[in-house]
Order: sequence, then C-alpha cells, then structure tokens
Amino acid sequence: MLKNVVAVLLDGAHPFELGVVCEVFGIDRSDEGLPTYDFAVVSAQGPALQTHVGGLTLSTPYGLERLAEADLIAVPAGNGFADRTFPPELLDALAAAAERGTRVLSVCSGVFVLGAAGLLDGRRCSVHWRHAQNLALRCPRAIIQPDVLYVDDDPVITSAGTAAGIDACLHIVRKEQGPEIANKIARRMVVPPHRDGGQAQYIERPLPKHPCDTVGEVLAWMEEHLDEETTVEQLADRAHMSPRTFARRFQQETGTTPYRWILRQRVLLAQELLERTDETMDSIAARTGFGTAAALRHQFVRTLATTPYAYRRTFRGPEAA
Repeated sequence: MLKNVVAVLLDGAHPFELGVVCEVFGIDRSDEGLPTYDFAVVSAQGPALQTHVGGLTLSTPYGLERLAEADLIAVPAGNGFADRTFPPELLDALAAAAERGTRVLSVCSGVFVLGAAGLLDGRRCSVHWRHAQNLALRCPRAIIQPDVLYVDDDPVITSAGTAAGIDACLHIVRKEQGPEIANKIARRMVVPPHRDGGQAQYIERPLPKHPCDTVGEVLAWMEEHLDEETTVEQLADRAHMSPRTFARRFQQETGTTPYRWILRQRVLLAQELLERTDETMDSIAARTGFGTAAALRHQFVRTLATTPYAYRRTFRGPEAA
C-alpha cells in the first residue's frame, strides 16, 4: 500500500518538478475522501538548497535517512543533471531502496540520478527527448524509449518532460489505489487522468539537411516534391545509379530507406502545416503526398501516436481544429 512518499532534492532543484510531486502526494485531501500520504521533502546536500530560480532557496529538516521509510521515492529534475556527478550516499540509498522493492520515480532529468545509481541497467526508461542521446551515452545499458510520456518498469518509473511527471504520478496512484482515486486527484488538479499518445508529438524535428555525398541532390529534390509519388527506380535514375546501388548508398548516407525517409518528411511537413496554417486536412494530405485525409490520419497516428486534429488543438488551441 502506498502511504509514505519522499521527494529527494539536490542543489539546483527545479521547483516546478518538485511541485508536481507535492501536488499529487503532498496535499491533504482527506475532506474529500481521498487518501493522505506521509510526505516529506528530503535534501541530499544539507538542510538548505539553492534552486535554479534566482533567489529561491529551499530548506528541510529531513536527510537521506528518511528514504528508508518510504514506499515511493521521487527524484525531481535539477539544473545540469545531464552532466553532473551525484553524492555516492544518495546513489547507494536509491539502489538499496529499489533492491528492497521501494518504488523510485524520476521526473524529467531526475532520470540521470537513477542512471548513476545503476537503476536503469537493463530497464526500459523514458526521458525528455532533448536528453535522450546524452542518457544513452551515460547509461549504455538502459533501454531508452524516448517517444513515451513515462515508463513503468517496476520498481523504477521514469517520466519524460515536466508535465509527464504528472502523468507518471497519477499512474502510480491508479496502479496502487485504483482509477477512482486517481481520477479524483486529477479533477482537483484540472488535468486529464490519462493522456493519450506520447511525447513524439512534442519533439522538435525540423526538416533535416543531410550532408550526403552522393544522394544529396536527390534528397533536395525529394523534399521539394513530397506531394508526388516516386519509385526507387525513378530516384536512382535521377542519381544516375542502378536501383540497387542507389538503395545501398541511400541507406549508408541517411540511415534509412527511401520509403521511410520520405514518409517521415511528409509527417514533418504535415506537422508544420497543422501548426502554422488553417488548411483543411484534405489540403494538407494533398500537399504532403498522403492523398487523403484518412491516409494522413493513419500515418500520423502510427508515427506520433496522436491524430492530426488533436495535434492541431494541442499546438494552436481548440478553436483552430
């Protein structure tokens, strides 16, 4: 049963990510029939901590010994976590907690603390899309899933960006105490109890420019003609190669096949048009080479785990959909 929750902080802590954990587990809502938690904020670096917000200092009487009592330990994000080293006593305490079955949750860059403690080795995990490559370098044994909002690889739960911490916290409540409790807390917070899709729709991926030696000109032509159907044979002819040689060179220089490359560029262009224009779905489907709104929707959901309409609402507001 989830009763005792601890948020553990380091210097440079991000107040909002801490606030996410406090909002779900640190507020007494017993007057509404909701469970209360024995909640504490713990410092891993002395009684007073500097945050990354100018002039804001946090103080707490609790040290790492408080972790021994916890059913859940949350590690919010902090400044420079992707490049920092962490106190060995904190890492040992987290590893020992997970070993005895205590759940350990990271919010955003707090995942780097979990990685340093060895808790990501051989485990699936999520991370903010901006940190995915760095996490892969620092934790080569982690199984990183950069497109999802959170990953539950019990007893380790990792969340992506800031708001994904809310999703992960509510997931833990739902798992431990049922959907009714999680839904009531979500209503109090005025957030959805569960969000569809993942963070793929939020990843900033501008149309890339590839430094390709032999297929660069063909790539440029493909970007300018995304609305046209083309075959490998036609592309190979434009590159003055045989289809087999062209396909091999394309794979070597882009890391993917011509079909997958053009499909991804079409989705990227559709994202841009949905964000910046009022064009209809049929018009966007035609401009991006998908042909029909149904085909656009199918590939959009397959790639980004959300629909074009939902994507437009997310980035332009409900009136734009």
